[in-house]
Amino acid sequence: MGRRCWILLVALLACCSVQANASMPEQVRIASEVWEGHTHADGTGLAWDIMRLVFEPAGVALQIQSVPYTRSIGLVQRGEADAWVGSYLNEVDDGVFYPRLPYDADQIGALGLTEQPLPSLANLGEFRLVWIRGYEYQRYLPNLRDYREVQRRSGILAMLDLGHADFYIDALTEVEELLATTSAPQRYRSTVLTALPLYLGFADNPRGRALAELYDRRMELLLEEDRLREVFVRWQQPYPFD
Repeated sequence: MGRRCWILLVALLACCSVQANASMPEQVRIASEVWEGHTHADGTGLAWDIMRLVFEPAGVALQIQSVPYTRSIGLVQRGEADAWVGSYLNEVDDGVFYPRLPYDADQIGALGLTEQPLPSLANLGEFRLVWIRGYEYQRYLPNLRDYREVQRRSGILAMLDLGHADFYIDALTEVEELLATTSAPQRYRSTVLTALPLYLGFADNPRGRALAELYDRRMELLLEEDRLREVFVRWQQPYPFD
């Protein structure tokens, strides 16, 4: 009788294990805007290298989709993608679930004409600011009063030149990429304001929550084993977890 119970228990545990493994998707569908050095459309970039280290050793293949930032959020909210890249914590409220751990951090800068006063977190609210639609910097930078969102970066330098805005707010990598488009970069000055942790925003459904739980477990292990540092070195980016 005891041996029979033991066999049944082993069979039950095996069944539970199969069911648990079956509940984890075979793929994680992650959407992202194309950012230089971070999320290239061909699957290269710092963020994609990190995501492969997180998911693929656990048997979950990475499937990427390159779309504009606001569209990546919409795909997740509709359940057409499992997560999107580059969100700030609690940036989006509806239909989204955030993991515990970030995967990187954005150095946030202010770009303006050199004759402008030096901006800081303390005085930023005194200026007219502009940033790309959907980035929600008013949630993370203090005391902002006068700001507007624009659809694309192509007209931002003209806005600064014409005095329609005092500073453009974005990640330093985006600021540097924008400066590379002008023949007179000496007219402008970029100033580091702060660093904001970057997260995946997961779909708030059973599939998304299972993937977020796996993400947190794997990220914790990779950080404990210091296996992410080499990725940041490879892409010549500052390591954000020290």
